[in-house]
Amino acid sequence: MEASFWNDKRPPGVAHDIDLSQFNSIIEVFESSCAQHADTPAFTNMGVTLSYGELERQSAAFASYIQNYTDLKPGDRIAIQMPNVLQFPIAVFGAMRAGLVVVNTNPLYTAREMRHQFTDSGARALIYMNLFGHLVQEVLPDTEIKYLFEARMGDMLPPVKGLLINAAVKHVKKMVPTYRLPQAVSFKKALARCQNLSPMPVTRTLDDIAVLQYTGGTTGVAKGAMLTHGNLVANMLQVHANLQQLGQDGQRLLPDGGEVIIAPLPLYHIFAFTVNCMCMMLAGHHNVLITNPRDIPGFIKELKKWQFSSIVGLNTLFVALMEHPEFDELDFTRLKSTTSGGTALVKATAERWQSRTGSGIGEGYGLTECSPVVCSSPGDGLARLGTVGLPVPGTAVKVIDENGVELPLGERGELCVKGPQVMKGYWQRDEATAEAMDADGWFKTGDVAVIDEDGFVSIVDRIKDLVIVSGFNVYPNEIEDVVSAHPKVASAAVIGVPDEKSGEAVKLFVVPSVADLTVEELKAYCRSNFTGYKVPKHYEIRDSLPMSPVGKILRRELRDQ
Repeated sequence: MEASFWNDKRPPGVAHDIDLSQFNSIIEVFESSCAQHADTPAFTNMGVTLSYGELERQSAAFASYIQNYTDLKPGDRIAIQMPNVLQFPIAVFGAMRAGLVVVNTNPLYTAREMRHQFTDSGARALIYMNLFGHLVQEVLPDTEIKYLFEARMGDMLPPVKGLLINAAVKHVKKMVPTYRLPQAVSFKKALARCQNLSPMPVTRTLDDIAVLQYTGGTTGVAKGAMLTHGNLVANMLQVHANLQQLGQDGQRLLPDGGEVIIAPLPLYHIFAFTVNCMCMMLAGHHNVLITNPRDIPGFIKELKKWQFSSIVGLNTLFVALMEHPEFDELDFTRLKSTTSGGTALVKATAERWQSRTGSGIGEGYGLTECSPVVCSSPGDGLARLGTVGLPVPGTAVKVIDENGVELPLGERGELCVKGPQVMKGYWQRDEATAEAMDADGWFKTGDVAVIDEDGFVSIVDRIKDLVIVSGFNVYPNEIEDVVSAHPKVASAAVIGVPDEKSGEAVKLFVVPSVADLTVEELKAYCRSNFTGYKVPKHYEIRDSLPMSPVGKILRRELRDQ
């Protein structure tokens, strides 16, 4: 279906399309928003708030440092490896104002995962939290990284409090393993050195790459999706257009300027990166960054401080919050929008949230390759549980059969997407790009979907074998390849199994090469080689695995069993 099919299906106030000509780059969006909302809070974390004006000045300082004290040039890649802290948006917008390409990096990556992403992207600079300095030291010799910027948890806090926090993190909580990186520059000192400087203007166009966002794909080899300034500006405008929906009282559900948005999902993940770091900036909203959403008591304590308008999360998080005994003490009187993304929303969770907060949960759908938002549910009672809503303005979607033929409404097929938010391609992987995108610009998602006569999209299955754990993609081939390298493993297979908390969990099947292999050995090996969400939750040692005639492991048979 072409994008025009949805013109009469969207709620009142939502535009049919977006106007990409109003901005030439993310830099223009940023500078315009900071000027318009200069005195409005932009980001809060650990009790400190940055206004849009302060964010502009701090990012200008970092851009100026790059231009004056490094030989980094526009187009060079800079990896950013931090949790949700105030340094993150400063680093992102500072790097972009210097013309650099941001490589978002999960702070929980193992050395093996970091090494691949840094070398594949050709990153020449890295901003990291000191908690991960020991891993940076380990992988640095294998990379092209020349410039290191080190951040610490307490650096954006008032001086005395900041010193106490940094000391507690290092000496009391023992969260900073020993390392030595004498060439690293303090991110805080870099900002201070250039605090009164303005960066030299850099010309970036909508066609220039802004972000390399890594995603696994069916091969398990992490690929960098090239997201251009145009891709991300388009998705900002598309999400913003949906926020203009008119409620039953004729007022916008989430009007521009000053709404408090709770941001617990990691900004390095494309969903929160676009929604909280990009789109909410366009609207002039106030993002409250939650550094550790797994600390539910701490999260609840933070939520008690705010009359918040919106929260973006996923099924696991909503369940954990509602299970806390003080959840009903929170103030939901201003809550207008709750959005679930990243993994399937469970109907029972949505119903409980509605009854406890008075606000429904709207489910969305997106992919890294689409910057990421493709569909989102309308608000004000118009959402339909079990669907991911309607395509965002300016987006066409269709379902096709195995021969690439478009199917009629109501039939299952592979979901394809076309729109200005669809990536430029995979970084240095032309063959993978050609497999995923056709000559007409349609991106094949690998997900099986149904489009109903009202235009609502339902995701019903996955062609890809990926497992989604709490919104994070786990690619079976990656786990299988690494586990198969264990000296006691002959072969391995991975599937996803239902899990009440995380939506899905990883199950690992192993055929040993020696009889004394134990599950405990496998667990220890996996914990040392994978980020937490990738570590299998279930293990099964077998004599054999189901195989096709050509020797391919039949994961579907394992799932059926």
